[in-house]
Order: sequence, then C-alpha cells, then structure tokens
Amino acid sequence: MNRESLSPAARRALAGLALSMLLPSLDTSIANAGLPTLAAAFAATFAQAQWIVLAYLLTITTLIVSVGRLGDLLGRRRLLLTGIGIFSVASLLCGLAPDLWWLIGARAVQGLGAAIMLALTMALVNDVVPKTRVGSAMGLLGTMSAVGTTLGPSLGGLLIAHVGWPSIFLLNVPLGLLNGWLVYRYLPVDRPLNQPVAFDPLGTLLLAATLAAYALAMTLKSFSGPLLLVSLLGAVCFVQAERRARSPLIRMALFADSGVGRGVALTFLVTTVMMTTLIVGPFYLGRGLGLSSTSVGLALSVGPLMAALAGVPSGGLVDRFGDRRVVFGALLMMTSACALLALLPMGFGLAGYLSSIILLTTGYALFQAGNNTGLMTGVSAQQRGVVSALLGLARNLGLVTGVAAMGAVFTLATGEPTEASARVVGSGLHVTFGVATALLFAALVLRQASVKKRERACPR
Repeated sequence: MNRESLSPAARRALAGLALSMLLPSLDTSIANAGLPTLAAAFAATFAQAQWIVLAYLLTITTLIVSVGRLGDLLGRRRLLLTGIGIFSVASLLCGLAPDLWWLIGARAVQGLGAAIMLALTMALVNDVVPKTRVGSAMGLLGTMSAVGTTLGPSLGGLLIAHVGWPSIFLLNVPLGLLNGWLVYRYLPVDRPLNQPVAFDPLGTLLLAATLAAYALAMTLKSFSGPLLLVSLLGAVCFVQAERRARSPLIRMALFADSGVGRGVALTFLVTTVMMTTLIVGPFYLGRGLGLSSTSVGLALSVGPLMAALAGVPSGGLVDRFGDRRVVFGALLMMTSACALLALLPMGFGLAGYLSSIILLTTGYALFQAGNNTGLMTGVSAQQRGVVSALLGLARNLGLVTGVAAMGAVFTLATGEPTEASARVVGSGLHVTFGVATALLFAALVLRQASVKKRERACPR
C-alpha cells in the first residue's frame, strides 16, 4: 500500500492534536501524587483533598458526549480552540488557588476544557492526514493518551518535590498556549454548516445526570447502591428519550450499524484493566519487592516508555493489515500479558513483572490504534465528534471503574494494602490480575462474537 507523506503543515497540525490529547490525559492523574501535599497545604482532610481529582474526572465524564455533539454542530476546530483556552486559563487559576474550594472549582472548569479536547481530537484526524495515514495518526494519539495518564503520578511527584505543588497545574499554561497556536495556525478552518443547528437538551440533561450518578457511585462508597440505581434508571430514560428525539444527542442506530457499541465496550473493559497497573503496581513494587521510591518510579516508567515507543508503529500496522486483525492480536496479547502478570512475578519477581508489563502496554498501544481507527473511519463525518466523545467517555468511565472495582478486588485480597506483608501483597497481585485476565478474555469473546455477527449480516 502506498502511503502518502505528510506535509510540514499537516505534521504541525498533528502535533497540535497530539498536545490536545496529552494535556488533559496528563491532568487525569498528575494531581494524584500531590494529594498528601495539597491536603497539608490547605489544612484539609484526605477525603476533602480527593475532590481535587474527583471534580476533574466528574466534569469530563458528565460533559464529554455533549461537547462532542456540539462540535459536530458548531464546528470542531473552533470548539477545540475554546476548550484549549478554558483548560489553560483554568490551569492558571488552579496554580494560583488561595484555598481548597477555589482549587476544586478551578479543577471542575479545567475538566470542562479537558472534555472538549478529549471529545474532539480524534474526530479531527481525518481532516489533517490522508486516509492511508489515519492508523499511524491514531497510534500517535493513543500513545499520547496512555503516556499522559501513566506518566502523571511520577511527573507530579517530581515537580512537587523540586518546584512545589502549583507547578503541576502551571505547567499547562505555556503548553496550552503552544497547543492553541498550533491548532489555530495549522488545522483546517471549519466548513460552514449547510443545515440548521439542532440540539437535544433533554437527552443532554439525562445523560449528564446518569453519568454523574455512576461516577459518584464509583467514588462515594456509602451511597453507591442508591446512586447506581439512579444511574440505571437514568440510562433507561435516556435511551427512551433518544428514540423519540427529532435531533438526538446520540442516535441509537449508530451502535447497531457501525460497530460503535462494540468499540466503546472494548475501550471500557481495556481501560479498566490498564488502570489496575496504576493501582496494584506501586504497592507490589514498594511493599511486595521492597524497592526504594526511586526504583519504584523507574519501574513504573517502563509502561509509559513502551506505550510511547509502540504507538506510532502500531498505527503503521493498522494501515498495513487493517484494524480488525490488529484489534484481535492486541486483545490476545493483553489477555496473555495479564495472565503472566498473575503468575510470573510470584516466581521471577521484578523481571517477571516488567516483562509482563512490557507485553501488556505494547498490546494496549496496538488496541488503541486499531480500535480508534476502525471506529473513526467507519462513521460519517457528521457523527465523528460524538463517536470520538463516546470513546473518551468509555476511557474515562474505565479509569473511574478501574480505581473503584479493581481497587476493591486488591483490597479484598490483601486486607489493608498499606499494612500488608510482602507475601500478602504478592498474593493480591495474583488475584487482581487473575480478575483482569477474565475481563480481557470477555473482551476478546465480545469482539469475536460481534465481528462474526457483522460478517454474517454483510458477507464479502
């Protein structure tokens, strides 16, 4: 297959999109390492300080689909520029926060900008690169997403230790200015709309309430039961409202006709499992193996490094072999890696852990490139914003669910992880990644069943 080369302007436009994916992904986890410092700085309890993270995640989760749809209606480039501006200004406000509640409020505003950036970035790839290079571009964006999320804790800890806590937020200001300039200067201008703008306020409200209830259920344990019930009822009401709406926020036929439902479900399951490495890894490396803080940080950097190295080559494989083969191979690789993570460290210690992590993150890079390319090239241009947002939503829900559900599995297996012995922590690693293996095997079965169903419906 002949692959068209990218012009210098296209390369810079793609760099702008890469930054639009990296910055909000980085801020998903960069504040985690600073929670003890922030709690001490503002004389707050740890439970209060957790809202610095929760306000950001909840805002993204609640609004990402709605802003993706707005991008389809109003123009993705202009809305992306607005999102970058909101994110950058809010980051400045976070760094200048005089008290905890100011910081929490600024983080919520930052989450709005991040929702816009995450929702629209992938939808704009087709406007920047030729079709033969879409896989490589998606691989790059998948790399930025993975590196941002996994690098956040170690980078945040380094900045807080040597510069101070405001630096983890102020870092976004110059990078945001660069991001905005690249997008403004090199991204193609939005085409004028040939149809009247129509929005779905009822669907937007129902979806926001449903997602907020689910995200809170995953984070507020004492209210999880009632909140899960509210989210379930909200989901039922949302589906009914969308079926009747003249201009629905999400067209239900989208899930049946183009494999969007499968791709979103796979993203949710895979991201839930990837979050497990950020939960279990630090405890196993520190308490299970007795490594120093510096050694733990170096070991944790192996995953982001592999994601960075594998992202663009993974996209090249998608361009060459097609998204279906790559997604299948990626899920098979990740399932095997999780099984090895449950077994190898028990006999081979750090070497067993790192070799399994390398296999897992390489598979994740392949999955991101293949799954995202398949979805974004399989829908109409008018639906790319909302589909990109659905992928971002699935990823964010996976992160939230991974923290809650897989964290609960690890806690059940170890008792209290911060007080468990090395042997108990190792046993907890075995149990937790055993569950993760089962989740990825379910994803593999779902993928195969869905593909076979589509092949029967549309035989070649």
